[in-house]
Amino acid sequence: MKKTVIHKADTRGYAKYEWLEARYSFSFGEYYNPERVHFGTLRVLNDDIIDEERGFGTHLHENMEIITIPLEGELEHKDSTGNSEVIKPGEVQVMSAGTGIYHSEFNNRADSKVKLLQIWVFPNQKNVKPRYGNVKLNLEDRYNKLQQVVSPYNYDAGAWIYQNAWFYLGRFSNNFQTSYTLNDNTNGVYVFVIYGSVSVNGELLEQRDGMGITDIEELEIASQTDNAELLIMEIPMNVSFKKVAGVQG
Repeated sequence: MKKTVIHKADTRGYAKYEWLEARYSFSFGEYYNPERVHFGTLRVLNDDIIDEERGFGTHLHENMEIITIPLEGELEHKDSTGNSEVIKPGEVQVMSAGTGIYHSEFNNRADSKVKLLQIWVFPNQKNVKPRYGNVKLNLEDRYNKLQQVVSPYNYDAGAWIYQNAWFYLGRFSNNFQTSYTLNDNTNGVYVFVIYGSVSVNGELLEQRDGMGITDIEELEIASQTDNAELLIMEIPMNVSFKKVAGVQG
């Protein structure tokens, strides 16, 4: 049976630290809401603003797929697999934490803040070899269309993760209409409006609103403002782990 949950932007968790302002769509850190622990395998959707010349020190992650989408500014990434990179808007970073990866995220600019989305997805395989990936995308490829930015390990578009999940970004002109057909109709889908206003299956979503839908095969999308930007996350609804043949990490 079709089920819909709506998370309005102003109902998210909120934290303000000396150098970080964060809003949480799902329980995270000191914010806990028993009705918002996760949506299927989507565990975390954090909307972060990091001050100039500040950031997250080195810390550990295990058995989680971590996707970072920069929105504004530049974020310096370093990790225990030897990767060191500055990621910018138009790029998507993924980490398969697996058996354990240490990393840090830092805004090394003195003249601008960093705004980003960090997303955690439960993997479908535990204890893989930690891995890092970063893809640079053509922003024009998401204008009035859906640009695939994350996919399962056996697909070649965007970055890949250990999960039967697909992420898309779209930036739309006012009154633009399109549809999205799920790659796997056993999945659910969670949509998040980054900028502007978008109607999804007749439900008006404003900036930073989120909506999760299950038991559906297609979304009908209609932009209500110019340059509206939408993130679509199609994910399995059951958290389970299995052997993924042929994947070495």
